[in-house]
Amino acid sequence: MRLFLLSLTLVSALWAQGLSAKTFLIYSVAQDLPMGTDNQVIKKNFYVNMGKAQGLKNGTLLDVFRVISVLNPYDNRKRINHKVKIGELKVLHATDEGAIANLHKMEDENMPVLDLDQFIVGDLVSVNVD
Repeated sequence: MRLFLLSLTLVSALWAQGLSAKTFLIYSVAQDLPMGTDNQVIKKNFYVNMGKAQGLKNGTLLDVFRVISVLNPYDNRKRINHKVKIGELKVLHATDEGAIANLHKMEDENMPVLDLDQFIVGDLVSVNVD
């Protein structure tokens, strides 16, 4: 019982310091080189830090989110973060700790204006549960 209470206290202390579950994100992007030809489709690989250990396999869909951070000048200059779904990736290859995915779709409705309207390093990912 003492060990359980000690473990519970330690977990509570870590949680209070802001430590939580691992954040999964796009950590790298690789793309074809543009050759300047008409109607060239540039393919991209998106590398994410989640893999088979998190249940990914070929064909798994991942939701991609962008955190939009805005300073509110009327509320003591408080910064407000909005987590917005911007699209989906499809897993092409998965290892235990990582995966390679490509564009499945971009959101086109109900999406705010973004500085960059494509997936970028740092965008958050999670498994699509629809």
